[in-house]
Order: sequence, then structure tokens, then C-alpha cells
Amino acid sequence: MDSAATSSGLRYLEPSPLGDLALAQHRVSRPRASVVTIHGGLDRAASFTRLSRRLEDFDVIAYDRRGYQRSRPLGPGTLDEHVDDLRRVIKWAAPTGPVILLGHSFGGLVAMTLVARTRDSAQVVVAYESPLPWVVARPSPTPAPSENAALEAERFFRRVVSDSSWERLSAQEQESRRLDGPALRADLTEMTAPLAPFALDEITVPVRYLYGDQRSAPYYHALARQLETSSPYFSSHELAGAQHGAHLSHPDLLASEVRMAFDHLHIA
Repeated sequence: MDSAATSSGLRYLEPSPLGDLALAQHRVSRPRASVVTIHGGLDRAASFTRLSRRLEDFDVIAYDRRGYQRSRPLGPGTLDEHVDDLRRVIKWAAPTGPVILLGHSFGGLVAMTLVARTRDSAQVVVAYESPLPWVVARPSPTPAPSENAALEAERFFRRVVSDSSWERLSAQEQESRRLDGPALRADLTEMTAPLAPFALDEITVPVRYLYGDQRSAPYYHALARQLETSSPYFSSHELAGAQHGAHLSHPDLLASEVRMAFDHLHIA
């Protein structure tokens, strides 16, 4: 099977063994476990660039969620479809060995929904700044998605990252983000759904909930405390200096948390 390198050390598999769902991997000779990463809104597998290089004793599997980047042919997905996709990725990536799910933002929601529905799908979940508005309401609720998907993508990027970061993107990269607008709009629709996708007591595997100390820190701090209070399976930690894109800006800290979460399974 041919592979195409990303700038991350991950390699896209071409063709993908899962059809139109684009897969990337970084395999090592003697992995302790497989880390399956699930990206958030307006993101992609290759953004786990630096992280994969810092997990030298783990296999790292990443994929473009349906509707995003190389998985655009699948079209935008519902939460149920994303959960089914993740289940397929795990089955392909690690049919026998232990699995760590690392979900960033909306990706953490996908990971937690899966383990709530299928306990043996993973041994541990690490979620970074995944909003759970039915557990703790956001002070500024997620706005209803715009009908203009391209404009929604630009607005989201500017709101979550910054105006200056958007302006620094090349015209080609800005257009690429706009093309991911329909998938983003589907994610935001799921975030504003009236029914909770799972109850906390349905999760019976360890979940390490992480957040930074920058934008929206008070919300994530309150959410983390509520998670720990509500369930013995949740623990949390604040990453000093980290913003929302911690997998890009603080890969060492995030890799350390992934490793500690797995090590704790053998201590407990």
C-alpha cells in the first residue's frame, strides 16, 4: 500500500483501507498501545504533527473526519456517523492491542460518545477542551450555524483562533478551510442539538479531561470540576500556557498527558 507523507511524520495511506475515509499513521516497532486521534472542527489528521513524533513508544493513527479535507467525498456527518467511523478506525488500527483515544474539541465528544455506547472500544480517553454544554452551559452559547458554510468556516476560525492567524493563511489555505465549511456546520448543529448524546454515568473507562489557561479557561475549569464531581472515571488537568490548539502549540505537554493516562492504567 502506498503512503503519502505529511509534514507530521504521519503518513496518509493511499488508497485508504477504509474507502473514502482518509487515514494517516505513524507506526513504531514495539508499540505499547495505539493512540487514535480525533480532530475537532475545521481541522485535519495532519494537525497532530508534532504530537506523533513525541509518542515514540506508541503507534499513532489519525484520520480526516468525514466531510473534512481528504474525507470530503463522504460529505458532512452526524455525530452517530462520526462515532461509527471511529469504531471502524479502531477495528482497523488495533484489532487486539490497547487503544487510547485522543479527542480534540469536537473530537473528544466523538470519543466519549463511543465509549459511552461501547465500553470495550478503548482503554482510556484523553479529551482536550471538548465542550459539553448539557453538563455545564457555555456562558456564550454556540451560535446557530450560518446558511453560508464558507462564511461560517471563516467566522469560526477567526473566533476560535484569531483574526491575525486567518490573515496569515495563504489564499489556498483559506479556500481549503472554506471548503470544510459544510462539515463544520454539521458539527455545530450537533453541538446545539436539544438532546444529550450520552449520560456521564454511561462512561465506565477512564477519561482524562484537559484544558488550557487561555481563552475560555473559566468555562473549561468549571466543566472539569463538574465532570470529576459527577463521575469517578473523570480526572482533569490544566495545561499551563496552552490555548485551544494545544496539539500544535504544546505537543510535549499533551504527549506527556497521553503517556501518563496510559501508565495510570497499570498503576491503578
